[in-house]
Amino acid sequence: MPPRPRFDRRAPVRELPNINDRINYPNLRVVDADGSQLGVITREAALAVAVDRELDLVLVSEKADPPVCRIMDYGKFKFEQEKKAKEAKKKSHQTEVKEVKMRYKIDSHDYQVRIGQALRFLKAGDKVKCTVIFRGREIQHTALAEQLLFRMAKDLEEMAEIQQSPKREGRNMIMFLTPRKQAVAKTGGGGASPKPKAEISKPEKTEARVIESRVQATAG
Repeated sequence: MPPRPRFDRRAPVRELPNINDRINYPNLRVVDADGSQLGVITREAALAVAVDRELDLVLVSEKADPPVCRIMDYGKFKFEQEKKAKEAKKKSHQTEVKEVKMRYKIDSHDYQVRIGQALRFLKAGDKVKCTVIFRGREIQHTALAEQLLFRMAKDLEEMAEIQQSPKREGRNMIMFLTPRKQAVAKTGGGGASPKPKAEISKPEKTEARVIESRVQATAG
């Protein structure tokens, strides 16, 4: 007895559509290409109608009694189905995790670039992994890295909320942001309420004049 192969190298069996000669039921309920009912007719008669229309006989309901077939352009039908499937796939966005990397000593320009990247990811519906990388002795400054990550969360609070607070992992510190379901209006100037205006005091020059006039009156 020959040894069994470790892997099945046979090509997968393709499921062929039940159309035309592959339909084996003797009697069929047939729907014409324009939607009109042709009633229950024999398989041969249904095939003859399809050939006369230069179309295909397609089995659409095998469980019905008798099975239901429709006369149509199967090639066009298949193309439209594949097109609809592609459009549905485009609309159904798969949430991904995109990463933004930086150092805790990042300068202002590079920081704004990272903010822009994170905004693009969030607008696309993806989560953002914010990573601060430590090199050498920089690992001692985890507090500064944590401060930077919270700053980023604050700057992105209109579009995102913190899913996981800053947490050290090895030589990195990470934070996860997730798209916010409803945008939050950001208060201007970092949320600080404006200070009330101070009362305007008399100019020092006027005060000096009053004192001078009093001195002159006393001298007189």
